[in-house]
Amino acid sequence: MFGPPDADSPNSAQGMRWGIKRISNDDLRQKFVDATVPQAEVLGVTLPDPDLRWNETRGHYDYGAIDWDEFWQVVNGNGPCNEERLATRVKAHNDGQWVRDAALAHARKQQARALKEAA
Repeated sequence: MFGPPDADSPNSAQGMRWGIKRISNDDLRQKFVDATVPQAEVLGVTLPDPDLRWNETRGHYDYGAIDWDEFWQVVNGNGPCNEERLATRVKAHNDGQWVRDAALAHARKQQARALKEAA
């Protein structure tokens, strides 16, 4: 959900000042909710937030509290797909070993050729 609330995001304000970030976490989250809810309604999808409702005064959807403890658990590698994600990365690394070996062999061959020509 676009990172923690702006008040709890230590680098957000600085990123905005430096121009690295153009939209705050809170504003991105609101834009996402405002765009997604009507799409879900068109598709007939029920969103799992009992507090989700249109706020006529603000001109935006209000939504329930986000479980930031769950968010940080996932960010810190304790999410439901973390084991699968890590296994996929290890497999990709292992499956690509032959490419790294071939590139290293080629570099050594080029280096040996260059030394031979220089001698």
